[in-house]
Amino acid sequence: MSQRRDQSRCRRWIPTILLAVGYGSALTMLAVLGPSISQAAPTRRAPGAALQARVFSLNENGKLHLTGKQGFTLNEEGPASGTVSGTIYVHMKIVSSTHVTAEISIYPPGGSITCTGSAGYRRAGSSANFSGSLSIERGTGSYARARGAGLNFSGTILRSNDAVTVHVGGTASD
Repeated sequence: MSQRRDQSRCRRWIPTILLAVGYGSALTMLAVLGPSISQAAPTRRAPGAALQARVFSLNENGKLHLTGKQGFTLNEEGPASGTVSGTIYVHMKIVSSTHVTAEISIYPPGGSITCTGSAGYRRAGSSANFSGSLSIERGTGSYARARGAGLNFSGTILRSNDAVTVHVGGTASD
């Protein structure tokens, strides 16, 4: 195997090695590998060569407030806390007395993740509960290649002021 191919393989595995061996050991490893990696010529991927996807968890919770309402569509916004915290926007359409659809956008530092989904909907006194599944439609910035299906979302709508609490969870990749 050529030196160039060896250096390319080292460069590709360094993020995985950093996670596996820990920060302190990784610094030692980079000190050893650094000179050969920094001198390596840039390599081109063969057409169709796959990149190894980074898997990440979404476990976001948001307490949102109503920013607008058109007919049966609620537009909500608020802070999300969790694994990729940021601002979360929800556009939820009450389709029937038992079903809602939603577009959810999360804006963590460095990009955004936009999902669409549908859920069962049930009124319970002064609130309504929903629970269903989401798929990631697109991402931007460091989440530009984000993909995921079968994510879950659930929450509650307070009928007095249409405030929404929402949870988005599941595993995605980029």
